[in-house]
Amino acid sequence: MYLKGKNALVTGGSRGIGYAIVKKYAENGANVAFTYLNSAEKAKAIVDEITAAYGVKVQAYQSDAASYPASEQLVADVIRDFGQIDILVNNAGITKDNLILRMSEEQFDQVIQANLKSVFNLTKQVSKHMLRQKSGSIINLTSIVGMRGQAGQSNYAASKAGIIGFTKSIAEEFGSRSIRCNAISPGFIETDMTHVLGEDIKKNLLSGIPLGRMGKAEEIANTALFLGSDLSAYITGQVISVCGGMSR
Repeated sequence: MYLKGKNALVTGGSRGIGYAIVKKYAENGANVAFTYLNSAEKAKAIVDEITAAYGVKVQAYQSDAASYPASEQLVADVIRDFGQIDILVNNAGITKDNLILRMSEEQFDQVIQANLKSVFNLTKQVSKHMLRQKSGSIINLTSIVGMRGQAGQSNYAASKAGIIGFTKSIAEEFGSRSIRCNAISPGFIETDMTHVLGEDIKKNLLSGIPLGRMGKAEEIANTALFLGSDLSAYITGQVISVCGGMSR
């Protein structure tokens, strides 16, 4: 029970890595608020499932992390319902891949808004409360692509690289108030996004991973558990790669 009594807010918590983090946090005693964009029915099913399994408070909020006003309202609602926020996980994000010569301005802007601006939106709102508490852990999901680039993903790579710089800056700003800010950089993880890849693409990806396999969402969640808990009390401003050795 590494998070017993703590309250966490996870954006994009209804699927993939976000869902794995919500589940892992609840399993370890945290009360969890999470956001979703579209499927209220699916979000409710997750709330019912996790509440029944772990007996903690879990609540879903329909909110767009890319919207500053929506993020402001979300944090106000979570504070009202949970009392305080001890852990923020900025996980919400999208991809709109294309080669730069074919990429539209809209495709670039949408990815920057959803992936990078969302991290600013939520961090700014939550930090006001963490500063008063003089404690907190902010965890941002970046990507191996933000560290090494990827053809056809210049918008995604730029957004994820921006998160790294943002993370290190916030760690500097808030360290004196015992607020930590770290990033997790997943490699290729088995999610809905990777399931649609062709076998040739998967084979090519695996050839570049020293451990010889894709990662699991739970392995990212384990790292988020570590960074959210007091086990990482002296760690801030770091980027932890969970990539099977790709970033060596």
